[in-house]
Amino acid sequence: MGLTDWAYDLAESLLSERLPQRWAHSKRVLAQAQRLAPALGADAELLAAAAIAHDVGYAPDAVDTKQHMIDGGRYLRDVVGADARMCSLVAFHTSSPWEAAELGLSDVLAEFEPVVPELVDAITYCDLTSGPTGDLVDPVRRLDEVLRRYGPGHVVFRAVSAARPSLLEMVRRVEKRLAAAGVR
Repeated sequence: MGLTDWAYDLAESLLSERLPQRWAHSKRVLAQAQRLAPALGADAELLAAAAIAHDVGYAPDAVDTKQHMIDGGRYLRDVVGADARMCSLVAFHTSSPWEAAELGLSDVLAEFEPVVPELVDAITYCDLTSGPTGDLVDPVRRLDEVLRRYGPGHVVFRAVSAARPSLLEMVRRVEKRLAAAGVR
């Protein structure tokens, strides 16, 4: 069984019944990661595995700090012994550093080795082009939806608001890589 198949089975077992909407979103994130494969070369399988597992930190069995990126990375590392790079990619995806700072968890996030920036860009692109119910979405609209869903008093709202310019720059870098690789 390959890394992506293993991660798929794990994520499905944690999300499909208890969090079906999160599972639908995760499957779209995987589809987006698979679309990026021609631009990623040897890292395509790692990205695909991290993509399908990126939100396992929402699963009740994984919740610890209540920061789903860190909780997912820790669950993958400590409970199932996943590849260290995969754990780090899950821990650092999308707005994780900003959210960790808001929550006073930057030292906890530092438990994970830094990830190649191009891979963080890629998983963030996949996450931001995947809607909450598994539909393909525009990243600007996705960020707007997250802000509306959480509201100004929430830590996620503050983190995503601060991260927004950087997140959209990550999306632009991936779009350039896709264009250079001839991926539509």
